[in-house]
Amino acid sequence: MRGAVMYAPGDVRVADRPAPEIINPTDAVIKLAATCVCGSDLWDYRGINPVTQPTPMGHEYAGVVQEVGADVTSVKPGQFVIGSFFASDGTCPNCRAGYPSSCVNREFVGGCQAEAVRVPLADGTLVATPAQPPAEFIPSLLALSDVMGTGWWAAVAAEVTAGSAVAVVGDGAVGLCGVIAARELGARRIIVMSRHEPRQKLALEFGATDIVTERGNDGAAEIREMTEGIGADAVLECVGTPESMRQALHSTRPGGNVGFVGVPHDVQINGEELFYSHVGLRGGPAPARRFLPDLITRVLDGRIDPGKVFDLTLPLEEAAEAYRAMDERRAIKVLLQP
Repeated sequence: MRGAVMYAPGDVRVADRPAPEIINPTDAVIKLAATCVCGSDLWDYRGINPVTQPTPMGHEYAGVVQEVGADVTSVKPGQFVIGSFFASDGTCPNCRAGYPSSCVNREFVGGCQAEAVRVPLADGTLVATPAQPPAEFIPSLLALSDVMGTGWWAAVAAEVTAGSAVAVVGDGAVGLCGVIAARELGARRIIVMSRHEPRQKLALEFGATDIVTERGNDGAAEIREMTEGIGADAVLECVGTPESMRQALHSTRPGGNVGFVGVPHDVQINGEELFYSHVGLRGGPAPARRFLPDLITRVLDGRIDPGKVFDLTLPLEEAAEAYRAMDERRAIKVLLQP
């Protein structure tokens, strides 16, 4: 089969790869209807994360089950499924507590920018739609495998509730999906920090009430000014840099919460400052599998349309251009069609 492989920073090629096969009785093989490039893939593409050998890329997937192992009972060939970027057994104490991305048997589901993928621990990882979805729903269902689930987790971790004032740090696909989540959870005000007009327009379409273009201390000061000098009740940190984390913490009111879902790179938090701020901090890899049943229903009912974050669609063979477009901020998120 064909699949995207990163050979070095800035060097993505589509190459022939072995077709996936059942290895363990708990596996499933999925023929992909759609996949995509994630903002986190750019850490490797830009050389911030080391790339030491050719690496199959991608961790977001939706498609039709081709084959299942002998122990798989929850899905069957022919069903359309979505799964998380971390495979989980669904039965360990962490899974039962609602944190399948910390499953004691978790496995990263990589190599999804391809025609097909093997998904381990299929029973605990995959969720089938009630029927084969119409083509127009596939982008939004694909978004549930990571960015929508991660944006939802940011809002849940920040304890967004009805009537909350929410600030979103980061206008990428995750931050924009965080706007959807905050709206769905009843936030009365959603302030998005963004300097890019197309992203601002989509944020407003998704439910944002205000846009702040300032960054750093100026951005945090603007948030406080907009919230009676106090700060936001909940802040969604969706970037993962020292600057974005500092901005998030300084934008939060005492007693408020930050949900941080941007993969941290060189982020350090001053313990004494956090102590006296009375700000709560929770984050980590999104337990996306936990939210899938609810989010699938919201998509199929037409309540949410996170697939709008895909503002460029390319064939899989043009994966290199997909990376370039996102790296150069010509696209928010690129959908790849195998």
